[in-house]
Amino acid sequence: MSLIDKLQWRYATKKMDASKHVPEDKIDLILEAIRLTASSSGLQPYEVIVITNKGIRQKIRAAANDQSQIADCSHLLVFAAWDNYTAERINAAFDMTESIRNFTSESGTAYRQMLLKVYPARDAETNFTHAAKQAYIGLGTALIAAAYEQVDCTPMEGFNPSAVDDILDLPAKGLRSVILLPLGYRNADEDWLVKLKKVRRAKDQFISWIK
Repeated sequence: MSLIDKLQWRYATKKMDASKHVPEDKIDLILEAIRLTASSSGLQPYEVIVITNKGIRQKIRAAANDQSQIADCSHLLVFAAWDNYTAERINAAFDMTESIRNFTSESGTAYRQMLLKVYPARDAETNFTHAAKQAYIGLGTALIAAAYEQVDCTPMEGFNPSAVDDILDLPAKGLRSVILLPLGYRNADEDWLVKLKKVRRAKDQFISWIK
């Protein structure tokens, strides 16, 4: 199957088979794809929490409109964004870049100083919103990587973020939950959506060219 074939195959799975476990090598590939994806200024201002503990997943299910995929999936990913941009976080990102690349540059130093001037001066909610958008880039990469590995998934915004934050003690880590992504395998016998055709707008209604 080509990548496009696999993207045609994927859909937002409504019922997962709780008896099936996604192999760790597939999970590792999906997580590595997320880690390698793009983010604004290379800051990676979010983390991915992988939950296999059934008790914790049941608590999250209760905070997520009782969506069964959370309990029935193999692995639950929680994308959690930084609650704010701080000088410490920005400096840590730039220090890591300079250490790995083993050099500093005037342009890099100037860019660091620009971010240090602009980001921490903004209010925390503005910064969280910006960080959350970066988490969605990671989500998009996860959806493609999961399709490539033919692992089913369902992106979920329908949950109580504050409740999930409390369950996972995210405030203590300076994080706030943004989106959930159960990974697993579809229960084709019980999922009402599995046999329905994928519906997307036609190319000429979705893509335009300026030449």
